[in-house]
Amino acid sequence: MQKTSTTQTKEKSLIEHPFTRRDFLSTSLKVGAAAFTTGLLPKLKTNAQGKYNVLFIVVDDLRPLLGCYGHPEIYTPNIDRIAERGTLFNSAYCQYPLCSPSRTSMITGLRPETTNVVNNSADFRQRLPDAVTLPQHFKEYGYHTQSIGRIAHLQRFQDDENSWSAPSWSPMRTPLDIETTPSWQALEVDDNELVDGKIARRAVQVLEQIKQPQFFLAVGFYKPHFPLKVPRKYFELYDTKTFELPASSILPKDVPTRAVTKTRSFISNYNLSSKTEPVSDAKALALIRAYTAATSYIDAQIGHVLAQLDTFGLTKNTIIVFCGDHGHHLGEHGLWGKQTLFEVVLHSPLIVSIPQQTYSNTKTDALAELVDIYPTLCDACQLPIPPQLEGTSLLPVIEQPTRPWKSAVFSQFRGAAGWGFSTRTEQYRYTEWGPYGRGGQELYDYDADPDETVNIAYFPENSELVGHLSEQLHAGWRGALPSDSQEYTPVPQTLPWDINDDGSVDVRDLILVSKSFDSKTPAYPKTDVNKDGSIDIIDLVLVASHLGKSSDPAAPSIPDPLHPRYAGLVNEWFTEARLADDGSHVFRRGLANLEILLNSTPPEKTALLPNYPNPFNPETWIPYDLAQDAEVHIHIYNLKGESIRQLSLGFQTAGTYRTSPRAAYWDGRNTSGETAASGVYFYTLQAADYKAIRQMVIIK
Repeated sequence: MQKTSTTQTKEKSLIEHPFTRRDFLSTSLKVGAAAFTTGLLPKLKTNAQGKYNVLFIVVDDLRPLLGCYGHPEIYTPNIDRIAERGTLFNSAYCQYPLCSPSRTSMITGLRPETTNVVNNSADFRQRLPDAVTLPQHFKEYGYHTQSIGRIAHLQRFQDDENSWSAPSWSPMRTPLDIETTPSWQALEVDDNELVDGKIARRAVQVLEQIKQPQFFLAVGFYKPHFPLKVPRKYFELYDTKTFELPASSILPKDVPTRAVTKTRSFISNYNLSSKTEPVSDAKALALIRAYTAATSYIDAQIGHVLAQLDTFGLTKNTIIVFCGDHGHHLGEHGLWGKQTLFEVVLHSPLIVSIPQQTYSNTKTDALAELVDIYPTLCDACQLPIPPQLEGTSLLPVIEQPTRPWKSAVFSQFRGAAGWGFSTRTEQYRYTEWGPYGRGGQELYDYDADPDETVNIAYFPENSELVGHLSEQLHAGWRGALPSDSQEYTPVPQTLPWDINDDGSVDVRDLILVSKSFDSKTPAYPKTDVNKDGSIDIIDLVLVASHLGKSSDPAAPSIPDPLHPRYAGLVNEWFTEARLADDGSHVFRRGLANLEILLNSTPPEKTALLPNYPNPFNPETWIPYDLAQDAEVHIHIYNLKGESIRQLSLGFQTAGTYRTSPRAAYWDGRNTSGETAASGVYFYTLQAADYKAIRQMVIIK
């Protein structure tokens, strides 16, 4: 394919202005690796590329039993205030009815079948070590990211340096003896004496500290998770006469046995009743009252955070996302807790408030999923949406609440008896247990039976409907996307690592950074990637860590092959970056990408290169280039010409063998296994017709 004139011009410019080894070494690191021991990521000062700040509020075990969700008897004025200036999603659903899997889907933008997180102990990075989380994505675009309280279920993610600019903070919690702990208590304490009050107070303090730079602040509250222990004043907002018992306290007729697991006896664990006795009506009403009291307590804590936003004038420039991680049974079907695929457990509150949005104080019935939060925030902040995400930006619905949207949403759960997969449409919920429903099927028509009293999956007249919904379930989320989704295109954005703004991050961007080392007035302002006032190897590593990224989501993620003329230059970058390596994720990824780049194309000629380190003790690596496939042999001699060691590497394909994993390794021992003495040695490379010799030094 003939090169375009633009490409030719870029390559001509690079050739006419070569960057020499002398230039590189004279402008490289000014400090040693010790300067980076606290990690690279917390040092970044990149100006945020996004349009708004983000306040992301997650509440544990919260169902949409809120004033703004049509329950005026529930006192939640602060959550209602978020809804008044935003969009409330009436039909939002979690992807898995358990804390960690649901939160993982929100944070990664990926579904449980992709993350493999289906319990509260699994770590998504075991399967997806390079997954870019929601806060990590915002951090890479210059945001200050910080978490307060419970955002992830696992502490090791809350301390994930890839995702957060500052250490996470959660108050100390006293371990519970669940068998002796009451399921609820009205306590004579102030709000701040309890965990969630401390979280709100900390969030207020953090907002004061980070109010200047653009921020992504995640605040997670624990209540109304059981046990429901909150200040008495919130109980006094209600009495048991305020509430009614669920319409049905028994399981749906003809429900598969697989549909219910330990949730049935969950509440008995809290010293409430025996394992076999059902919860009495009086106790059920007391529990519902305690749950709403805990909800109002959390609402008050959210109010403190919102007030701080107002105090510092941040509300006008801050997106607020409010959600629960899943719903919760409060006696429906005789169940308490979560871990089922019934409506009240999968239905989650979701409110999105964007400054100056066209339609505020709006409710929409568009089907939404918690996995949609990640792309929605990217879209609203005008950041690129990572193409691997498995959610859909809800911004089109926020901009036009009545537009046609998804035809279905999807959830799943693995119980003691196996997997269940469920799809929710506007009218129906259809669930299959086991492969293709061999363990049972469920179908509920919410127009005719909103309380799920009868499973109608086995009614003969519904066979065609069941077949259609089964097809939809197996087609998955991609098959349910809105038909006009291609008509909506997020605002295109340039990448901060795309130095020349040509749409992709490649070797040309690396060269522009390296040519600008120590420049006071660089030709390309974006070369100071971390905005620390100087252009150095750190900026180059930051660009290298994003090689292959493009502002076009459809572009391939693999960097273009390296032209042989740049191999020596990339090798210099790799060597200097390795010296500055602080062990952080960014450095590891940058070094790995430089190595891939270095090895992506055969060199123009075979060459034997200087060993490293040199002088060395007791081991070294011997790099070389192969212009063609060949058997490779390396011999090491002393000054007398005596053979010390032979390294027969066997058949090697053409390519560069310059980095530690690919270069020839010598452990510093002779053929007898003895460590070689200090002195001058020589090593030769024999590859096909090529032979070369170099000198090395050992210093003990």
